[in-house]
Amino acid sequence: MNFMKMAAVIMIFAAILAQAQRAAADTVLITGANTGIGLEFAREYAAKSWTVIATHHRPTTPTELVDLAAKYKNVRVEKMDVSRKDDIDAVAAKLKGVPIDIVINNAGVYAGTPAAQDFGTFDYSLFDTIMAVNVRGPLMVMEAFVDNVKASHQKKFVSISSTVGSLTQPFPGSGAVFYRTSKAALNKEMQVLADVLKPDGVSIFMIHPGQVRTDRLTSLSPGITTSKAYMDPAESVGQMIPTIQRLTIAESGHFVRYDGEPLAF
Repeated sequence: MNFMKMAAVIMIFAAILAQAQRAAADTVLITGANTGIGLEFAREYAAKSWTVIATHHRPTTPTELVDLAAKYKNVRVEKMDVSRKDDIDAVAAKLKGVPIDIVINNAGVYAGTPAAQDFGTFDYSLFDTIMAVNVRGPLMVMEAFVDNVKASHQKKFVSISSTVGSLTQPFPGSGAVFYRTSKAALNKEMQVLADVLKPDGVSIFMIHPGQVRTDRLTSLSPGITTSKAYMDPAESVGQMIPTIQRLTIAESGHFVRYDGEPLAF
């Protein structure tokens, strides 16, 4: 092999090695990572050798995350209630200077008594909780970790939203007023922040995960366990991860489906 060919081979090998090292060093922070979609994100990113910062709001570390951290040494578990600024700031202080490629705002609240979100029987304490977690929480998380994201090479914030919050595509039925309102507000605040952070090279995306058969939803509507309209978390997350990878800053502020299909909101 002549010198030129050898040099070309070395350069190709170095590029492949650099790409592999970079992929191994990628870091994702996931809120609400102890159940449902969040836990599946943590599992799949951990299996892909990403450094995973999995957060939860429980008083003690959930068994699911204890087991995940035992299986994968690249998983770090932190207690962080996204409705509490002190919690968020404490974790941000621990992670100061650590590049975080993707922050996934997944933590969310829906549940309440069956009539708590019905007009005439509104439970306004539930409204306050839903807005604190689903709307204010992502804002506080983004402010706290924006420098970490700016220091990374992917520079992405992702919020798990829902088509039930769409203003142009009304979702059937009249329930879940608080939850639907929170998702509409989430989409709008992310659209605004996309313009704020775009000059820094930071991208923001809202993703509808589809109709996902989570434990929470199953407990509220047991019949969905056999409905073909619903996906298991692995099917949804398995499509969202490559979608997140494909999205670029040109699409920042957009609302998309789990498979990347643009959605109106």
